[in-house]
Amino acid sequence: MSQGAARVRKAMHPWDVWVAAVVCAGVTLVVPLLNVLPAEQSSLHASEFLVTLVGKFACYAIVAVAMDLVWGYTGILSLCHALFFALGGYAMGMYLMRSIGTEGVYRSTLPDFMVFLDWKELPWYWHGFEHFWFAAAMALFVPGLVAYIFGFFAFRSRIGGVYFSIITQAFTYAAMLLFFRNATGFGGNNGLTDFKRILGYPLREPSTRAVLCALSGAALAISYALCRAIAASRAGRVLTAMRDAESKVRFSGYNPVTYKLFAWTLSAVLCGAAGALYVPQVGIVNPSEMQPSSSVEIAIWVAVGGRGTLAGAILGALFVNGAKSWLTVAFPTAWLYVLGGLFVVVTLLLPGGLLQGIRAMTRISLGTARIRRSLAPKRTTSSAPPPAHPVAVGEKPRP
Repeated sequence: MSQGAARVRKAMHPWDVWVAAVVCAGVTLVVPLLNVLPAEQSSLHASEFLVTLVGKFACYAIVAVAMDLVWGYTGILSLCHALFFALGGYAMGMYLMRSIGTEGVYRSTLPDFMVFLDWKELPWYWHGFEHFWFAAAMALFVPGLVAYIFGFFAFRSRIGGVYFSIITQAFTYAAMLLFFRNATGFGGNNGLTDFKRILGYPLREPSTRAVLCALSGAALAISYALCRAIAASRAGRVLTAMRDAESKVRFSGYNPVTYKLFAWTLSAVLCGAAGALYVPQVGIVNPSEMQPSSSVEIAIWVAVGGRGTLAGAILGALFVNGAKSWLTVAFPTAWLYVLGGLFVVVTLLLPGGLLQGIRAMTRISLGTARIRRSLAPKRTTSSAPPPAHPVAVGEKPRP
């Protein structure tokens, strides 16, 4: 267990905290303020598109941090984190649909898709979502409950490794097919959309979007601080030890099921919070958010940024999604090839991800600066005055 603890301390370098702090401060303060304060004609003005994009990336970063907690520190490769993300999004989307009231296309108290499908009354599981506090609680509770039930049976059965990954992928695929059906009452293929307001504030207002972006950054900071505190605690050392040698931890008297279930459930709750913040900013949630390929992308974010570092997961989510936003416009058919190639290159040449590369470049630059300082000629000062007369070789100096 000492080796695992040493790895945790090595991964949690203080420099990583500065990386996470800069990113969170930029999302929480800098981008929203640049959208609200400068005039639109100013070169410092952040457009509404940029604010929404940064807010989305912050939500993705929360999911990456949650994934890094269970994969990087616990050794559980999950391929159903997109499901937890979508469940939180659906909970918030249901509130946004209820808050529309009679302003829909059909002027009915029922959501438009229910009127179109000839539903006569609101399903029982939609009641309560007219209240924001209830929807926010469900956005955390439902993913956590689903994860707890699934993890309880999976971890008790000692399912791990690639088998656990396959089961989670099948689980999220089954949930996606369920939500695609119109009979489930979640909008079917189209999902939930056409949102108007949140807590009475119009979603199209720039100030509302700036506040949502700031809240996403604050949630990212809280998620990072929480996961870092857990990783640095005794429970985090046990999780890391289970990742390296679970059988030895079990023989030492610890119950792996309890620790795994704790990290797994907390990770799902964080994903649900990210989904609840994501939906008001993008304006739609549908079953495609649950597709297995989305969970694979989340794992790639963590691997590219640096598995087991938390700050690396944030960098990976921002870097991969930023590249995706640019490449899908510039080279639409090349994005999947670039993503696959990036994952292969990082796995083979840079196992520690982008954060390891940044650390290496920093050490090289600092080492080069030290070498240059050591090789630089030193100035010497002598207090003895020069001789008054030149002295020839072999001649004694004259007084």
